[in-house]
Amino acid sequence: MIRVLVVDDSHFTQSQVASYLEEAGHEVVGKARNGKQAISMVDDHEPDVVTMDVKMPGMDGIEAVERIMTTRPTPVVMLSRYTEDGAETTLSALEAGAVDYFHKPGEEPSLDLYEYKAELIDTIEDAAKVQPEPLAPDEDEQTDRDATAASAPTAMPDANPVVVIASSTGGPRLLKQHLASLPREAGFRVLVVQHLRERFTAQFARNLDAISEYTVRESMDGASLGPGEIVVANGGSHLAVAADDGTELTLGHVEADGDVTVQPSADVTMQSAAETVDGPLVGVVMTGLGTDGTAGVEAIKRAGGTTVAQDDESSPAHWMPSNARESGYVDHVTPADELVETLLGATRPEVGP
Repeated sequence: MIRVLVVDDSHFTQSQVASYLEEAGHEVVGKARNGKQAISMVDDHEPDVVTMDVKMPGMDGIEAVERIMTTRPTPVVMLSRYTEDGAETTLSALEAGAVDYFHKPGEEPSLDLYEYKAELIDTIEDAAKVQPEPLAPDEDEQTDRDATAASAPTAMPDANPVVVIASSTGGPRLLKQHLASLPREAGFRVLVVQHLRERFTAQFARNLDAISEYTVRESMDGASLGPGEIVVANGGSHLAVAADDGTELTLGHVEADGDVTVQPSADVTMQSAAETVDGPLVGVVMTGLGTDGTAGVEAIKRAGGTTVAQDDESSPAHWMPSNARESGYVDHVTPADELVETLLGATRPEVGP
């Protein structure tokens, strides 16, 4: 049984979500109509999961997530409308520490939610497995320190390494924190496979682009990827590396076989990179539920590349990196805040005696 706090400014939606949870055998420990009430009730009831509306009077869902992650980190599932505005604000909530999101159908409270109740319950049950990290009040200062450390004089890679990053639950916040400090002079060609729906990946790429030295964009079929650039896999497709001329990668969107259970799949991207890239290649598996990335790091390792997995302690959801490590094909285990240092260390030229 999961103990859930339901937060929504619509009494009708509150009642819907609460009834579906109770039908599934879970306990609704309280209902709140805005973020301020939610923060107080999290302290009072210590729920296992919070479902959080985005737009509410008084204090919205994003501010409430930030406050909850600072004072009492609790898995939060955002409930939002499937609109452009909804995509932007929901992604902001994920970057603030929410662990997942669910699209409420329609523009207004409606009975349409009934058709998606099984998916909603699955999302909440998965969220209960996640251990979100506290949001430190001085997190911006820590990001500045990470950027300073990454920009310190050091030997840089000399062959435009390709880095493929697999990330899922808890990933948007960690990627935004730590990829921002990747030094452009390292010349990495980076492919980020973050499990997000199609409408979210373009906004996620824009958010990364705004804070990174790298040029960041969403993937397009037939587009290229050069040194100092990051591509975020389009959420509606699987991303593959079609060709590598030593400077630029040619990318494509492909179909995947029936064994692939997520889209976009990092396994698809990593396996294609292992088959195509001639120079230095690194596969990274970060936080997430499931096993995506495990087959990919095996392919990269067998092709002579280097593999990295996040450690359990810094992973809100440790299943993806744990499965990768258990495969026996991971070279380096790293906390999230040492990701950039690990990438530089794994790809810099060897220094002779």
